Amino acid sequence: MTLENSLGKKPFSLSKEAIAWVKKTRDAMSTEDKIRQLFIHITMGDDLATVTRLSNMKPGGLHRFMGPELAAAHAATKHALDMAEIPPFITGDIEGGGHGSSAMLQFPNNLGLAAANDPKLSAAVLQAVCAEAAALGFNWSFTPCIDINHATESAIVGTRSYGSIAARIAAQSKVHVATLQKNGIAATAKHWPGEGYDARDQHLVTTVNPLSMPRWQQTFGKLYEGLIRQGVLTVMSAHIALPAYMKKKRVADGLEQLRPASLSKLLNENLLRKDMGFNGLVISDATPMAGLTSFSAREEQVPEVIENGCDVFLFSPNPEADLAFMIKGLREKRLSEQRLEDAVTRILALKAALGLHQKSVSQRIASLEEVQHLIKSKSHLDIAAKAAQKSITKVKDVQKLLPLSPAKHRRIVVVGRGAPGMFPGAPRQEMSVFMDELKQRGFEARAFDPKNPPTRENADLLLYVMAVESSLGLSHIHIDWLTEHQGLDTGMARYWHALPTMMVAFGHPYFLRDAPRMPTLVNAYSTIEAAQRAAARSITGDAKFEGTSPVDAFAGAPDSRY
Repeated sequence: MTLENSLGKKPFSLSKEAIAWVKKTRDAMSTEDKIRQLFIHITMGDDLATVTRLSNMKPGGLHRFMGPELAAAHAATKHALDMAEIPPFITGDIEGGGHGSSAMLQFPNNLGLAAANDPKLSAAVLQAVCAEAAALGFNWSFTPCIDINHATESAIVGTRSYGSIAARIAAQSKVHVATLQKNGIAATAKHWPGEGYDARDQHLVTTVNPLSMPRWQQTFGKLYEGLIRQGVLTVMSAHIALPAYMKKKRVADGLEQLRPASLSKLLNENLLRKDMGFNGLVISDATPMAGLTSFSAREEQVPEVIENGCDVFLFSPNPEADLAFMIKGLREKRLSEQRLEDAVTRILALKAALGLHQKSVSQRIASLEEVQHLIKSKSHLDIAAKAAQKSITKVKDVQKLLPLSPAKHRRIVVVGRGAPGMFPGAPRQEMSVFMDELKQRGFEARAFDPKNPPTRENADLLLYVMAVESSLGLSHIHIDWLTEHQGLDTGMARYWHALPTMMVAFGHPYFLRDAPRMPTLVNAYSTIEAAQRAAARSITGDAKFEGTSPVDAFAGAPDSRY
């Protein structure tokens, strides 16, 4: 079956009229304009000059990391839509958690939704998010993340995944894809061929999926097959190697067995398309990531991403230079005419599947007044709060501290600070809402002071407040005792035999790896305000603990249950 004939089948499922638009639009484009369609460029913030510059390059789309001001965010996206001759993709990462745009509803991250373990509730949350995203012009989300939490110190999978329970990952990701795509937003299964068994971050290094092919098929293979059968429109090919498949295809021992999927024809075209039957669009992961850039020279890899099976080239540190590299690659036949033609066909097919070719700009983005009325509306905030409350998980409480009460635990010494923002210039994720909730209930709190460490005489409770969600560039997540306790002597001290001690983790769920004898641990999964309020309610007895851990929160440490 030819590519054009397959457009009427899943996942594009185009009508004859839509296929005709794809062919007519593609055939009317110059070769250079086809190459330009391969790119999705990134906008950090809402600077109109940047949006204008990138839109003038006629890309397939723009990725919007919006700033905090709703009017500016709306204006920048509308400006991009107004400038485009061919309707562009407006892409984003609808993952939830503290790294979501502050201009929109902040809802529990994937791990929090998995802990709530209520597909209907997840669908309701995502419905609210989709309403806001679609109103702001988004038509493609690079989600869901269907990686598997296995390496407990990983800083990049953790709270972005649905955990380590395969059935729960499958159920939650199915809801995610269905909800997005029924709302006109393309979903993306990522990170192909599967992350989570290598503790390293592909933003910093090419990572390796170490599973044998039988084991891979039972885990990641089933997850991807399930979403492909469901009709997920796109798959993100990441900077992750799968040496077991390369060996199966008789690739000789050496570096080629560790070629990242984003540059691998075997993984994209043989395994994903031929073996698994994926007929949708393949997008590379972000190409400035070191998992790609450390593997080969930029001039070599730019055309190679497309030639080896990706249909879309994601992000450029220098858009003009990458465009020139792609054009040069075609001229030198390192990018074939056929691969260019196929990639552009699928790009236009996805736009047609989303109905972009039939929508005016006003149908692709709501008016500012409508957006202001919808964003963070009470009903949306209420559903996010409900999901956050249902996610709060009591992992252990060997000292029987919970619920906390001012009568027993009034004087609290707090260890921990907020987390830095995910991107340069982003605000810190502070824990002020959580601390205010405790103060309103009659507790007193002071920061840990290494010159006056907590004792039974000066404190009733030592409370660790950890606020680190999974994020790019962190390398690993762990407790840095010397930093948290502010010195070597206090860094080696453990106080829980002297006074009641507990930890609330607003993010990373595996801190028992570094503090296995921590007497009480509550996982709240995210730094968003809804999670902070929910955690305060649960630990003080104003709400039940309803979350069920989607991971082994004891992190495999033999003494962490005691």
